[in-house]
Amino acid sequence: MEVTCPEHADAALSAEVARVVGAVTAIGGAVGWVQPPSTAEITGWLDSLLTTVRAGRARLAVAHVGGRAEALGYWERLDGAVLEQNAEIRKVMVHPDARGRKLARVVVDALVDTARAAGIETVILDVRGNNPAAMALYERTGFVVYGRLPDFVAVGNERFDRVCYRRDLRPAGEATLARHGGRPVGPGWSATATAGSPPSVGHT
Repeated sequence: MEVTCPEHADAALSAEVARVVGAVTAIGGAVGWVQPPSTAEITGWLDSLLTTVRAGRARLAVAHVGGRAEALGYWERLDGAVLEQNAEIRKVMVHPDARGRKLARVVVDALVDTARAAGIETVILDVRGNNPAAMALYERTGFVVYGRLPDFVAVGNERFDRVCYRRDLRPAGEATLARHGGRPVGPGWSATATAGSPPSVGHT
């Protein structure tokens, strides 16, 4: 088994990724497609993602078994100057025929390692509420739930919760950061609104 983090995709890799995405989508996997996409669609998606990778704003991890791609996932920095120190992990998936080999764990570990190396402070991700196996995986790898959006994900006329996870990659006791949490201090802070005064409405 080998994990690669490609910055370019040839026709062979595009076809292998399309095979994984198609198989996962066909069994109802929550990876962003309702119907299995064509190889041409996957090629366009990969080209766009890898352009972002080459710009230093994302990283793709692909797990190969016997020289063939069987699992993948990626992270991408959040947009905006005040958020780009954080990233979201997306589309972690394993071909159904390759399950049971801990490939999802291998991909997640690779994504966390490359995010940390890129200076990412926090990684977030979300899981469809009917996927306890994925939740258990992320919790074993250090992710914690920070919220849940009820009936947020639509598959036809069915609705599922969106369960939101985070993992802090910063070293414990990081001395260079002033952590204010929710205290009303620092840039953009606002005092409690009083009668007759309009509240502050600034947000990211």
